[in-house]
Amino acid sequence: MATRDDPTTPPPPSPEVGSVHVILDPDVVHVVLAGEIDASVAPDLTAAAAEAIAAGLPVEVDCRSITFMDSTGIGFLARLAARSQRPVRLLHPPGTVRFLLETVRITSMVEIVED
Repeated sequence: MATRDDPTTPPPPSPEVGSVHVILDPDVVHVVLAGEIDASVAPDLTAAAAEAIAAGLPVEVDCRSITFMDSTGIGFLARLAARSQRPVRLLHPPGTVRFLLETVRITSMVEIVED
């Protein structure tokens, strides 16, 4: 039986560090979220929201690579939706993220795009 001290036992997977990227196109702001969206990326989320809102363009948030989201990410999406002049589109949110959105009833504030 392999134990944790056994060199043939792989280490447990480490959590995926979250990342936030903003891409400004002439007609839309793309916010790409990946990995764990939690308090560790809060400053990046704040900066991304400010940049997206200041652009005054439609906002699309690519959620397909999110592996975990807590209230920090939900708060970001709620603030972004409340402050944006146009509807915020969430692209391909994983099932767990979609469950969170439905649980806190934010789905009425955003447009979810699956395809």
